[in-house]
Amino acid sequence: MTYLPFILFTVFTNASAQIMMKQGMMTLGDVAPVGGMTAFGLITMVFKIIFHPWIFAGLCTFVISMASHLYVLGKVELSFAYPFLSLAYVGVVIAAWWWFAEDLNVWRIAGIGFICIGTALIAQGGSDDRGQSKSTENQIGLNENVVGQLSHSHRREELA
Repeated sequence: MTYLPFILFTVFTNASAQIMMKQGMMTLGDVAPVGGMTAFGLITMVFKIIFHPWIFAGLCTFVISMASHLYVLGKVELSFAYPFLSLAYVGVVIAAWWWFAEDLNVWRIAGIGFICIGTALIAQGGSDDRGQSKSTENQIGLNENVVGQLSHSHRREELA
């Protein structure tokens, strides 16, 4: 579990970015293109959205989240690290309920429970250390050697 803090940091920054961008879109106001659907109007609208302080902070937080995730991917198995990102959904649902008064009904709560249970199962059954996957790499190497030996002996039988 050496890299679990980095994984959880990735989850936290991912969820935080979503909340920041939602806040930005709520406070931005009208995002219609200035001057209609012209190229200038669309570009102006995009810049208005991207450079809104909350949205820009959310985008920057996503960059930090992605950098953290890339670091994690270099250290642990993908099948271990990636499912943890589902916890960002849990954080977003709870934060949206708290800050934006979004609905938190029984179905969402049940879904959150299933996500947490699934993530806990993956954490128990997975490996956060690439060293443990070396045995798999060794098995693959052994399997390639066996296949090579079998095909070599098969060729000898054909020649005989």
